[in-house]
Amino acid sequence: MKSVTRTTLRVGAILAATAGAGMAAEMGAVDEPIKLAVNEWTGQHVTTRIAGEMLEAAGYKVEYVTAGYMNMYRALADGEIDAAVEIWSSNVSDDYAKQVEAGGVVDLGDLGLTAKEGIAYPAHVAEICPGLPAWEALKDCAGQFATAETLPAGRLVDYPADWGTPGADRVSGFDLPFKAVPAGSEGALITELRAATEKKSPLLITFWQPHWAMSAYDVKFVELPEGEQACFDDPSWGPNPNATYDCDFTPTRVFKAAWSGLADKWPAAGEILSNMQLSVEDQQPLMGQVDVDGQSVEETVDAWMQANPDKWQPVVDAATE
Repeated sequence: MKSVTRTTLRVGAILAATAGAGMAAEMGAVDEPIKLAVNEWTGQHVTTRIAGEMLEAAGYKVEYVTAGYMNMYRALADGEIDAAVEIWSSNVSDDYAKQVEAGGVVDLGDLGLTAKEGIAYPAHVAEICPGLPAWEALKDCAGQFATAETLPAGRLVDYPADWGTPGADRVSGFDLPFKAVPAGSEGALITELRAATEKKSPLLITFWQPHWAMSAYDVKFVELPEGEQACFDDPSWGPNPNATYDCDFTPTRVFKAAWSGLADKWPAAGEILSNMQLSVEDQQPLMGQVDVDGQSVEETVDAWMQANPDKWQPVVDAATE
């Protein structure tokens, strides 16, 4: 997704911390592969492949396991998956917190991406719906966004169903005359943006940064009241006194998590994944190389790893030497 700053690896701090510890971590069970979760969006594929290549550079075997983003946490707690390296706090299932509380899953810290999610539109749509980016404008121009499947309501293209329903939540929260229609995939979201931009047609969409499409299609966010917890718990909070979710998305933390046994089984790997950082400036162009230029994730990440050893090699060295 979810398609997301600290600028690069915080190498100095990592090296200093490791020096203070006085020794590298043990490697552990190097004959057994570390299983990394692969979810449904390109940025996550890039992040996961970088993590995997860092682990392989340290001497580990890596296995990539396709996993549904919203329902992978039980498998993580059971050790069927060993780590997930790009989890978005604003769009994570309740099961994650349950598995952490039960002790099967542990937080490995922030990834380093400064992320934002929200209701968005290509810049040309402001001419179709005067008053944007203010959310109130959508009340008056919903008919411009209507399609055969949503008439008389406007159409909001929401995240794929298994990513949750944040767009639908806002439609209800703000009592907007829109119907949220889930996209089939990240690729379907991009197809919507491309078509709307080429045809200069109206489009309202749930989207996120970092994502290469934010720049390619000049995507803007609708301005919503700043979110706070009361917005999600108390209907009287916000512009709609009868509903929750009448506010913007909560500030998003992008983080890593692992099976609680990972650090004991592969100590150095635990350090590498905990200390791994990735910036928007690095991730976003790689996403474009895959989705726009047609390169494979493997060749894209391999080229980045070779060109940027200063951004990942010190983390591997600090954990293993």
